[in-house]
Amino acid sequence: MTATEAPDHAPTSMTNRQILQAMSGLMAGMFVAILAGTVVANALPRIIADLGASQSAYTWVVTSELLAMTATVPLWGKLADLYDKKLLLQLSLGMFVVGSLLAGFSQGVELLIFSRVMQGIGAGGLTALAQVVMAAVIPPRRLGKYAGMFGAVFAVGTVAGPLVGGVMVDTSWLGWRWCFFIGVPFALTAIALLQRTLHLPTVRRDVKIDYLGAFLIVAGVSAILIWTSLAGNQFDWASWQTAALTGGGVLLLVAAVYVEARVPEPVIPLTIFRNRTVTLTTIASLLVGVAMFGGTVFLSQYFQIALGKSPTVAGLMGLPMIMGLLVSSTVAGQIISATGRWKVFLIAGGIIMTAGLAMLSTIDAGTGFGLLSLYMAVLGIGVGLLMQNLVLAAQNDVPASELGAATSVLSFFRSMGGTIGTSVLGAILANRVASELAKSLGTGGGAAAGGSSDAVPDVTKLPAPMREVVENAYGLATADLFLVAAPFAALALVAVVFIKEKPLKTTSGMERLGEEAKQAMADGDKQSSPTPVG
Repeated sequence: MTATEAPDHAPTSMTNRQILQAMSGLMAGMFVAILAGTVVANALPRIIADLGASQSAYTWVVTSELLAMTATVPLWGKLADLYDKKLLLQLSLGMFVVGSLLAGFSQGVELLIFSRVMQGIGAGGLTALAQVVMAAVIPPRRLGKYAGMFGAVFAVGTVAGPLVGGVMVDTSWLGWRWCFFIGVPFALTAIALLQRTLHLPTVRRDVKIDYLGAFLIVAGVSAILIWTSLAGNQFDWASWQTAALTGGGVLLLVAAVYVEARVPEPVIPLTIFRNRTVTLTTIASLLVGVAMFGGTVFLSQYFQIALGKSPTVAGLMGLPMIMGLLVSSTVAGQIISATGRWKVFLIAGGIIMTAGLAMLSTIDAGTGFGLLSLYMAVLGIGVGLLMQNLVLAAQNDVPASELGAATSVLSFFRSMGGTIGTSVLGAILANRVASELAKSLGTGGGAAAGGSSDAVPDVTKLPAPMREVVENAYGLATADLFLVAAPFAALALVAVVFIKEKPLKTTSGMERLGEEAKQAMADGDKQSSPTPVG
C-alpha cells in the first residue's frame, strides 16, 4: 500500500458477536466445499464403476478439482486486492453451484472431470478468501478460539458427507447424482448469509494480475501431474513421453520462477520467502499436503473394496479420524488463545501425524476395525494440531499488507502437495493392484477382476474366490500409500522444528492495516517536508 492509500472506512475492533455474525456465511461456504468433497469421496468407487471408468479416471476426478483449486488460489488472492472480498466469495460459491449441477447431470467421466474443475475453481476462492477474511477481522491471539469453530464445521461436514453420500448411493431412488445436487441449497444459503452479515472495508490499489506467471505455473504443474497419472499405465516410466512431460514441466516451472521474479505483481511473490517463518511453514504445508491428501483420499476405496463394506458403512468407518481432528484442533485452539504458545502444537502434530501414517502402513484386508480406528484417530489428532496452526504462525509474522499473499502462498503449496500426492500415490496404487492381481491370477488378472486391466472393480458383483484376491490386492496397495506418505510427514516435522516462536499479535489485520497506512503517510510527509537551512 502506498502512502496515499487507506481503507475506505477506518477499521475498528469487532466484538465477539459481530465476528460470529460475519463468520456465519463464511462457515456455511466452507461447509459446502467440505461436504461436496467428502460426499463424492465415499461415493466415487460406485460412480467410477457405474460410468465404466478406470483407476486413472478415479485419480483424475479427485486430482482435477485439487489442480484447479491449487492453480486459482493465488489468483483469487490477487483479485481480493482489486475487488470486494464478499463479492468474490459469492462468485466462488456461484461457480461451485455450476460445477455441482454439471457433475450431477454427467453421463460420462469426461464431463464429470470438467465439472470437478469448475468445483475446484470455486473451492480455490473459498480456500484463499476464507482465511484472508478471518485474519482481517480476528487478531492472531483470538484466532485459535474461532479456528476451533471452523474445526467443528470441518468435522461436521466431513462426518456428514460420507454418511449422506453412502445413504444416497445405497438408496435406489436417489443414486450418486444427488451427492452433487445436495450441496446446491447450502451454497445458495451461504451466498445470502454473506450478503447480510459480512461487511469489510475495501482497500483499493492498482494491481496488475500476472496472467503469464499463472499460465506457466498451471502448465508446469499439469505436465508433471499428467506424467505421474499416466506413467506405468498408458506408457512406460522410462519412455519419450516421460522425458517430454517431465522435461517440459520443469522448463515451464523454471520459466514461471523467472517471470515471478521480474513482474511487479507476481502470482507468488518470491520476496515473501525472505521471511523465515513463511518459508518454513510453506515447506511444511507442501509436505503435509502430500502426506495427508495423498494418504487419506484412497481410504474410502480401501473400506469399500479391500474390506467389502457398503458406502454407508464406509462413511461411518471414517469417524475416528474426524473425531481425532475435531478434538485436537478445538482443544489446541482454546489453549493457544489462553496462553499464546503455539509451537509445541506444531511439533506434537508433526510427531503424531508421522506415527499415524506409519501405523496405517501396516493395514491389510484382514485388519480389524478396532485397530484401524486407533490408527485413524492418531492421524486425525496429528492433522488437527498441525494444519491450521501453520497458517496461524505465518499470518502472525507478516505485515497486514502481506496477509493475503502469505495465506495464498500457504494454501497454494498445501493444495499443490495434495494434488501431487494424490496423483503420485494413485499411480502407485494402480500399479501395485495390477501387480498383485497378475501375481495371483496371471497375466490379464486385472481384466478378469474388473473388466479391464485398469478398471476399478465392483466387488459386490465378483464371485467369492475372485473377490478375496481383489480385496487382498487393494489392502496391500493401500498400505503402500501410507508407507510412502509417512516420510513426507517426518520432513514436515523437521521443518516446523526450525520455526521460531513469536508472540501472537493482539490486533486484527484490519487494525494493523490502518496503522501501517497511517505510518506510511507519516513517513511520506516527513520525506516531502523541506529541510531546514542553517
